Amino acid sequence: MTPSPPEITEFVAFLEKERNDSPHTVKAYARDVADFAAFCTRYYGAEWSFAAVDRLAIRGWLGAMQQRGLAKRSAARALSALRTFYRFLNTTRGLEVNPAKAARTPRLERTLPEHLDRAEVEQLFAEAERRAKAGGFTEARDLAMLELFYSTGIRLAELAGLNEQDVDLVSDQVKVRGKGKKERLVPVGSPAGRALRRYYRQRDALGRTGTRDGRAVFVGRRGRRLSPRGVQLAIKRLLGTLARGRDLHVHSLRHSFATHLLDAGADLRAVQELLGHASLSTTQVYTHTSVERLKKVYHQAHPRA
Repeated sequence: MTPSPPEITEFVAFLEKERNDSPHTVKAYARDVADFAAFCTRYYGAEWSFAAVDRLAIRGWLGAMQQRGLAKRSAARALSALRTFYRFLNTTRGLEVNPAKAARTPRLERTLPEHLDRAEVEQLFAEAERRAKAGGFTEARDLAMLELFYSTGIRLAELAGLNEQDVDLVSDQVKVRGKGKKERLVPVGSPAGRALRRYYRQRDALGRTGTRDGRAVFVGRRGRRLSPRGVQLAIKRLLGTLARGRDLHVHSLRHSFATHLLDAGADLRAVQELLGHASLSTTQVYTHTSVERLKKVYHQAHPRA
């Protein structure tokens, strides 16, 4: 039996409406499950069903991804998508099996996040401040974005999606809509608040209030909401003043935010809430960064290290 297209269509609707997953996640999961279905047609032939799939087929699918040169992290995400799809079929179609559940997840190498040290942060903000004082609207906006990234640990898409009503400069906090459309309140530091007020003055004086797109906080020259790609390019230009062969990007600011909080003794669960992580294990990668730094200090300073 050829699998029914509504199965994947219904799965996509479930991700969007029931789980409130982000468009990026929905697209990735749909693509992964469709890729698995295409593999099964090649593996079994035209007549097959999701109920008849076994672990050997899933192992073959993972092997095919490896042969295509797909990164282990991407293969692990694809397997996670398939597990979610089968759980969906268990619930909605009465399917009694989940062959993806027992499949072994590709082993991932733990890589420590790239982040800035405190001296680099000071250097970066000094340069951004210099440009904002010498420049105009664009430079003031870029400084405000930079400050907000480091002050809140916000993700790229979260910052690009901010509306004016999300930013409360009286209470010094910002309402962030994160993955799965979950909302969280994050404090905003004084430097970020000052940079935002300066940017608002520049923006409003030029009539670029973002009214064309729901009172967007960060807009381009024509008053339209700045896209995630536009934000990325602006921050990349500033990070380029520090690069020196390093692969720094917008997410490096989020990594720096978390690492510096933990270095200063912040509670891991508090950092988890600030970052909007669903799982504490996701946040724990930053503890490895701090431990590695402490090991380096220990070996440099301890007489019997």
